[in-house]
Amino acid sequence: MRKFFQDIKADMKFKTAGPGQKLAEPPRERAPKEKPKAVTPKSRQGPTDEAQRAAAAALARLEQKPKPWLPSSQDAIKSQVKKELMAEAAASERQLSTGHKGPVSAVEEETAGLSVSGVYFICPLTGATVRKDQKEAHIKEAILLHFSSDPVAASIMAIHTFNRDQEKVKIGVETIAKYLDNIHLHPEEEKYRKIKLQNKVFQERINCLEGTHEFLQAIGFEKEMLPVPGQETTEEYYMLKEEVLTKLEDLKDYKEQLLSCEPVKAQLDRQLCVFKPSPQAAQFELPQDFYNLTAEELKREQRLRTEAVEKASMLRTKAMREREEQREMRKYNYTLLRVRFPDGYILQGTFYAREPVSVLYRFVREALRDDWMPFELLAPGGVKLTEENLAFNECGLVPSALLTFAWDAAVMADVKASGEEQKGSPLKPELLSAVQILS
Repeated sequence: MRKFFQDIKADMKFKTAGPGQKLAEPPRERAPKEKPKAVTPKSRQGPTDEAQRAAAAALARLEQKPKPWLPSSQDAIKSQVKKELMAEAAASERQLSTGHKGPVSAVEEETAGLSVSGVYFICPLTGATVRKDQKEAHIKEAILLHFSSDPVAASIMAIHTFNRDQEKVKIGVETIAKYLDNIHLHPEEEKYRKIKLQNKVFQERINCLEGTHEFLQAIGFEKEMLPVPGQETTEEYYMLKEEVLTKLEDLKDYKEQLLSCEPVKAQLDRQLCVFKPSPQAAQFELPQDFYNLTAEELKREQRLRTEAVEKASMLRTKAMREREEQREMRKYNYTLLRVRFPDGYILQGTFYAREPVSVLYRFVREALRDDWMPFELLAPGGVKLTEENLAFNECGLVPSALLTFAWDAAVMADVKASGEEQKGSPLKPELLSAVQILS
């Protein structure tokens, strides 16, 4: 382009366009037409001073103007994907606006007709609610992500959570605590600031635990190859960095955290639900999560139950019946409990089979509008649950049960005598606003 304009300045053969206009192409040579009379062409004049100045100005503008952007193939792909995503989002919005529902997912199809879709847990680190079979992987991922922000705390949680044998964890943690105590008491002695990795105690008590190496490195240890006295070989050690000696109180704090930490455990999600009055309140369909048995074992149990009908006619001692009942109760890890209120509304929650009855009382009280008023819970058959320290499986409330709520009789008598009868549902309004229909 530069050469093109230089040629124009040297010998311009056509007029230059004004600012903002395209340059006119030079006239092409045409074959002469036959005419009656020959016409002598007029000689063309050279560019004027004004035309040369205009050409120079146009050249300067082109040199300053950035090169035009040409879309690459990647840009074109990104643009196309963006268009497709926008079109898909628009289609989804149209489906939602028209009430269109997509195909039923496998999970929805699997849990259709069940009293509850499964057993769920709440991660204490993220607050996320996950299924029973996903909780361990979710907690581990949350701890590993915590390493980027607080490696000491994350490694301590890893030691106590990732290792199932808590007795080994206790021994390993106490051994590390002893290392740190020696450093704190004798900071000037080098022998306490280094740990031989091939040492038998280290291998048996610390190296076998997940998270211990991350903890030692997080508090200031680093690996070094040190010469073996009297030999030409070297051995690997953990050496405490010199700068850590100025922060011995931090080591003491890390030791206390290591000793006092507990495994990170997900909290059972009660899955609190309130249902309208229903004749199906006593009917339960539970998922596999509630049983401490495999699918094959469940089929076997169903066959054994059929055989148990025949055994029912046989004479058995009380001790024999109690042993069989206890074996039956150990089959369940969880229980789904419903409490029916005087107005027919039903409160539902998920519990561990071995939790005490006092947990259910607390669960119900937290749902009451007047939580100060005393009440009773009646098991199936009208039996009062007075022993709150007993577990649900000891009370026969597994794997599911429908209980009845009743206000304390003496309190209700006083209320009636005062002429102030309770109106409306005893449940909190916010729970009633999310009431469901029991199907």
